[in-house]
Amino acid sequence: MSFMSPQELQAVLGKQIRELRIARNLEQITTAEKAGISEKALRNLEAGRGSSVETLVRVLKALDSLDGLLLLAPKPTVSPLAVLRHAGRVRRRVRRSKNEADAQ
Repeated sequence: MSFMSPQELQAVLGKQIRELRIARNLEQITTAEKAGISEKALRNLEAGRGSSVETLVRVLKALDSLDGLLLLAPKPTVSPLAVLRHAGRVRRRVRRSKNEADAQ
């Protein structure tokens, strides 16, 4: 999927949401009302046409599928050695890689 454009990814996500809604045997209008959005907003989401994150969250909640949100941005894993090295310290910024620093 990494080779797909953002527009293509939106279309794939919209198709999956549509399939989920149909699998739950819900009509668009019913789902939109349950989500607190307009039917047009749901149609746009399902068609992969510019929707907001709020619309996505509302629809996933209406479809009882919020667990999918955890997969969108999983927590990073940390090696045990890194934990020991940085015990008690909280990262507050991003460190540039050597290549990034050399490019500037």
